[in-house]
Amino acid sequence: MWGATGDDGIRLMYEHGFMTPETVYVHSASLSPDSYHRIAATGGSVSVSTESEQSAGQGYPPTWTLRAYGIPVSLSMDTSVWWSADLFSAMRTTLGADRSREHLEAHAKGETVTHSSLRAAQVVEWATRGGARALGREDRLGSVEAGKLADLVLIKNDHSPVMFPLLHPHGHVAFQAQRGDVHTVLVNGRVVKTDHRLVGADLAAARSAVERTVEHLRAQLGEQAWEQGMNPDVPETKVLDNPYTYTDYRSTSTHERRQDQS
Repeated sequence: MWGATGDDGIRLMYEHGFMTPETVYVHSASLSPDSYHRIAATGGSVSVSTESEQSAGQGYPPTWTLRAYGIPVSLSMDTSVWWSADLFSAMRTTLGADRSREHLEAHAKGETVTHSSLRAAQVVEWATRGGARALGREDRLGSVEAGKLADLVLIKNDHSPVMFPLLHPHGHVAFQAQRGDVHTVLVNGRVVKTDHRLVGADLAAARSAVERTVEHLRAQLGEQAWEQGMNPDVPETKVLDNPYTYTDYRSTSTHERRQDQS
């Protein structure tokens, strides 16, 4: 999916007045400095989907660049089919990717990073206030304050060996906690999960329906096709053009690079 978000699209949006503070740019991981300047100048924000960008190849998760341009960040999962759909994982992978890039850049210059620029508290804010800000709902969501909606996620798991001692709350959320540690969830003050279980949801029925669907698909495809789909072969040649553009247009951002290498 390299080139899914390109400079041509950003330029056209800018020239026709579509870049506004309400615009959220997704997978903005393969842009030039000019595009990042345009996003920053028009007050837009970027949704970083680290798990997707690491595996699907939209580009290196760009928080390390976005921070340099002062562009607001929120976190996303892209799809619950391929990735974890878990914001704990989003925080952890984003923090790791940003720090890895910082080390890589320093090592290329023969230097060593002793104090990472991105801290755990920052990614927790991206996962909470960052999302609210991107949606234009920071006045009602994203933090625990008087006058805001009581949307709360309470973390507690007395049976987990990594839930004590709790010395650094932000670090614990970003590095140790997972969705199984979510004890209670409130949406606008209404309890929808408590004691680690959903309230008013027939999870057993949903699980049974999913299992029947999987069994039907495996029967229709056949076991050989199913296994091949689960473990696809790596082709001898790689397709360069992004299959998700839904158009015959071919961006020079990928084709020129291929020609330069040939």
